This record gives sequence, C-alpha cells and structure tokens, in this order.
Amino acid sequence: METAHPRVGAGDAVPVRDNPSVVGDLRLHEFESRILRNRRWLRVWVPPEYDAPRNRDRYYPVLYLNDGQNLFDTATSFAGVEWQVDETADRLIRQEEVPPLIIVGIDNAQKERIREFLPYRAVHPPVWRPLGKRYPEFLIDEVMPFLFTRYRMARGPENTGLGGSSLGAIVSLFTVLDRPGIFGRLLLESPSLFVSNRRLLRYSRAFRQWPQRVFLAMGTHEDGREDHDQEVVDDVRELQQILRRAGLGEDRLRVEIEVGGTHNEAAWAKRFPAALGFLFGA
Repeated sequence: METAHPRVGAGDAVPVRDNPSVVGDLRLHEFESRILRNRRWLRVWVPPEYDAPRNRDRYYPVLYLNDGQNLFDTATSFAGVEWQVDETADRLIRQEEVPPLIIVGIDNAQKERIREFLPYRAVHPPVWRPLGKRYPEFLIDEVMPFLFTRYRMARGPENTGLGGSSLGAIVSLFTVLDRPGIFGRLLLESPSLFVSNRRLLRYSRAFRQWPQRVFLAMGTHEDGREDHDQEVVDDVRELQQILRRAGLGEDRLRVEIEVGGTHNEAAWAKRFPAALGFLFGA
C-alpha cells in the first residue's frame, strides 16, 4: 500500500519526521523520469552525522535498492512489513561493522512494476511489452545524476552498490550485465531467474566484468510448491557456479540458501544485515 506524501517543488527533499517505523534521517524526493515517462519517490537515507560540520567535505558510498516503498517504512511497505534497512544500517554503522553510507530506495511504478523490472518478454508473469531494457538508462543517466547534485556521494564502482528482491533483483542483475563497471556491489535476494525462459542465466555465462562483491540469497520455501521451490534454488546454484567459474571466490561471493526461507519482506529483512556487512564491510 502507499500513503500520500506532501507535494513539493520538483526535486525538493521532504524530510520524514515523527514516524516511529523510521530510524535516522530519511528524505523523500519526487522524481519525474523522461525515460520511463512517470513519477515516483526516491527515498534517501543518510547516515548519522551526515550534516555535522566536520563531515561537510566527506563523501559517502551509496547503495541503490529497488522497491523503495518496502525498505524503511511499514506504512508504505507491502503487507506492512519492511526490510528494516534504516534500523540495520544505523546499527551496523554505529557498531563500525560497515562505514557510513547512503542508501537510496527507488520506488517501483506500482501497476507498471512488472513491466519495468522485466527486460524481456515473459509468459510467467505475462509481459509482452517489457520496459526493463530502459531501466539501466533510467537509473544511471537520470536518477544517479539527480542525486549527485544533492548529496555527497562517492564515485566509482567500489563505492556504488545495487540490489533488490524478486523481480527487483532481476532488473538489478540485468543492469549490471548491461552497464558493466558502474556497480561494484550487487545484492540479489530471491531472484526470479526462471522468468523469460532463464534468459539472464544464459546471458550471465559469457559475462566476465562482475562486481567486486555479490551477495546472492534464496529460501527453500519461496513458492510453497515443492517442485518450483527446488527449481528456484537450482537456478541460484547455477548462477553461483557461473560466478565461481568467472573467478569470484569466497571473498567476492556469498551465497545463502535459507532452509525454510520464504518469498517476502520479512525474509529479506532477516538476511539484510549479513548482506550489508558482506557488501560494504572490511
């Protein structure tokens, strides 16, 4: 579900205040895309003391995550369950397990979500006019420059991560394959690798310019049907083998197959601390 946000000037930041489900400094920007021809909210979480005078010249790593509605706020998240990205990031930063970083939640397009996240036609789910091939351009050529002018974001793949869950993971994987060298950290939670006849898996076999670190995770009860549950786990294992053959050792690739893990925000929230620590920790 989605709640209304105050109308502001184009690109202005709307701070989120007095929201008990949000920890730390979360700011909203209404963003209009020329490429995708729609509007959405960008949710920018900045680390503790971002505005402190002593940090005015400090630039921060950034993690971009899809389905921004589901990351920080129970009022906007699917079924009222969020990833707890703000709670996790705040805790790990204060414990010095990860460096201070900025996390950007990119809202999905709601009714157009599936079309935007699929780069190829698909039978399940049925999508005949996908928009996913435009997504890398939308993210890299529109969203990122927009935010670079407003926040102190460090440049370079070593400072830039991308991720998502389900179809949000699919479009993240496609973006890395389509525009290599931009993102050095990749989070793939419960990726729907079966879509479009497993085309992204085939595309991945010949790819070599993988991010420096990849966190890949799946539960064993994602669908509730034993045959399909086994298929999605097998797909993740195949991607794991592809990445290993490409030279990603234990220091660059972490794979978690959670026994009993399901396909929802609660499962992704549970694994997010390990994912953030692996992708951005020492």
